[in-house]
Amino acid sequence: MEILHILFNALNYLSDVNRVDEYRHKGMRRKLAEELQEMGISNEAVLEAIKTIPRHFFIDSTFEKHAYSNKAFPIASGQTISQPHTVANQSELLRCKEGDKVLEIGTGSGYQCAVLCEMGMKVHSIERQKELFDTAGPLLRDLGYKPHLYYGDGYKGKEAFAPYDGIIVTCGAPFVPQALIDQLKIGGRLVIPVGEEGKQRMLTIDKISEGELVEKDHGDAAFVPMLESRARD
Repeated sequence: MEILHILFNALNYLSDVNRVDEYRHKGMRRKLAEELQEMGISNEAVLEAIKTIPRHFFIDSTFEKHAYSNKAFPIASGQTISQPHTVANQSELLRCKEGDKVLEIGTGSGYQCAVLCEMGMKVHSIERQKELFDTAGPLLRDLGYKPHLYYGDGYKGKEAFAPYDGIIVTCGAPFVPQALIDQLKIGGRLVIPVGEEGKQRMLTIDKISEGELVEKDHGDAAFVPMLESRARD
């Protein structure tokens, strides 16, 4: 059964990467970027990344015609690819620039990771779902991106490469993991949706010094929950 599962995933992957990125897709991306701008996204690097990255490569071909609408879609392992506005908003809130080292918690489909890479950041990304970890890497590489991807527990961060200029969490956390605060550079920022499923708030936490944090609430958020079984190991 394991072999069949691997073959099934491989066939799905090959089907997806053989898709083409046509002028109509590029036109839809331009319209999406304009829509996001009207919704308040102003960071030019974020908007350019949205215009550049073929989001339809990151979702099931069943949803391709809707890939550039501001909607979330299901992906493997019961997870979702976030709405483009959510991706753009978190990328803008992160306040990082080209060359900055960023830790992403929750690689998922790889789309948010691609946006950060396109913006020129040095991305380290952790994914706990093996199926997603196995598919995101090859797709990102085929698109020319070279993030450092890890299969592991996002609550623990990735201490080996800390400190980070920014940390972005793409799933709903029931609390702010201390490990992520510890791995943030002084002057760095954590972007994280916190709360129970369906009741999350998008927070930014700026690390002013080792003993001083500034937290700001940026409104409602809706993310799949961060897996909790190893949350307080």
